[in-house]
Amino acid sequence: MNATIVRLAAQALLGRRRFWLLLALPVLLVALTVLIAVLTDREAAWPLLPGLGYPIVLPLVAVLAASSVLGPEVDDGSIVYLLSKPISRHGVALSKWVVAWAATLVAGALPLFVSALIAGGGDRAPAIGLAAAVAGTTYSALFLAVSALTRHAVIVSLLFVLIWEGLLGNLLSGVAWLSVAQWGLRIGYEVSAALPDPTNLVWAVLASVVVTVGGVWLAGDRLRSFSLRGED
Repeated sequence: MNATIVRLAAQALLGRRRFWLLLALPVLLVALTVLIAVLTDREAAWPLLPGLGYPIVLPLVAVLAASSVLGPEVDDGSIVYLLSKPISRHGVALSKWVVAWAATLVAGALPLFVSALIAGGGDRAPAIGLAAAVAGTTYSALFLAVSALTRHAVIVSLLFVLIWEGLLGNLLSGVAWLSVAQWGLRIGYEVSAALPDPTNLVWAVLASVVVTVGGVWLAGDRLRSFSLRGED
């Protein structure tokens, strides 16, 4: 991992207009939770988290974070200037993933945990916080790989979230075995039975690790092919 690339990627993320959208999503989630808790009661605010915060806000934050640290450089061709340096391509990918991962946890998983505390707390708060941390880690690596593979990373990632994770994940029980969100929920279930139990725990852990490591490795491999072929 390269500290300079981490710093530059963080500056790029914080300096883009996407950052404000990245910030607006968790603020809106927490604000809605507080509003519902104040107008009704704390328990009435809980369905907002598994219904909106976890399946929508969290992956959107991961999409914005991952696409912001790598996608623009691929789009405008400036990635070749970075790759002209004697730096490991997988080190570049790992450095950029660390920034996307940290942003996803801070702007995605942490607000879910805070919202869960507002909505009654108990063991549900650490459970959904853990689920969000696991899913957010995997999402950030997966979407980083997508950003390295295509110039339409945001569109492809959104289609994945909306169709595979959202629509098909709710309609077909078998999709849970191949769903990042469901893996996170299964691991969070170990903390609180308030979360669903969609798949096997060992599978959820192994699949999350494989996709995370594989996503970062694939992004690095794609960056290496950029330098070898001189792509813009």
